[in-house]
Amino acid sequence: MSRRAMIVTGGGRGVGAAVCKLGAAAGYDICVNYLGNTARAESVVAEIRDVGGRAISVQADVADRAQVLRLFERVDDELGPLTALVNNAAIAGKIGRLADADAQMMSDVVDANVKGLFWCSQEAVKRMSTRYGGSGGGIVNLSSGSVSLGSPGEYVWYAASKGAVDSFTIGLGKELAREGVRVNAVAPGIIDTEMHETYGLPDRLERDVESIPMGRAATPEDIAKSIIWLLSDDAAYTTATVVRVAGGR
Repeated sequence: MSRRAMIVTGGGRGVGAAVCKLGAAAGYDICVNYLGNTARAESVVAEIRDVGGRAISVQADVADRAQVLRLFERVDDELGPLTALVNNAAIAGKIGRLADADAQMMSDVVDANVKGLFWCSQEAVKRMSTRYGGSGGGIVNLSSGSVSLGSPGEYVWYAASKGAVDSFTIGLGKELAREGVRVNAVAPGIIDTEMHETYGLPDRLERDVESIPMGRAATPEDIAKSIIWLLSDDAAYTTATVVRVAGGR
C-alpha cells in the first residue's frame, strides 16, 4: 500500500494529539503541527514512533501564510504525498462579553481560526485535488457546537469564527466533489480538555454537564474517532457535511 501523509494542525495536545495517534494507528504518516510547545509535540511523535509509526513535528503558526507554506513544504520533503489534512488549531480568546473584548484578541481569533483554515486548506487542495495532479484525499475541519448556541457572555467571536468554518466546509466540499477531495467538519460540544481553564472557565465541566443529554463531556478520543471515520473509505459518500458530536447538546 502506498504511504499516506496526514497533517494535524494543533496536534500537540487535546483533540489534535488524539487524532495524530489514531491516524497513525490507521496507517497514516503523521505531521504534528504545533505553535509553541515543542515538548508536547515531540511527546506525541515519540508515542507514534514507539509503536512503529512514522511521524514528524513541525512548528508553524497557521495564521501566518509564510509559515503555512513552510509547513507543507516540510511534509512534501519528509513524508511524501499529502492525503489528509485536519484543521484543528484554534484559539478562543479571553472569556467575556463582546462590549468588553479586546480588539486585537478578537482579530487574533479570526486570524487563527479562519485565515489559518484558508491557508492550510489552499495548500492541501493544490496537493490533493485531481485538478492539480493530485490523487485525492480528505480534509476535516474542527467546527464547534457553539455555532448554533452562540456562546453568549463567553466568546461570541469564537462562535462566529466557527460559523465561518461551517460555511467554508460546505462550499469547499461542493467545489472539490468531483476532484477526489472530500471536505467535512466535526462540531464538538464540551470536551474534557484544558482549554476551559486556559481561557478562564476552569469549572465549566462541572457547571455545564447537566446541559448535556448524555450526562458527560466528550473525551478527545470521542472527537478524534469521528474525524478518522470521515477520512476513511467508510465515509466515501460524505462531503460538504458538518457532523455534530456533542452528546445531544
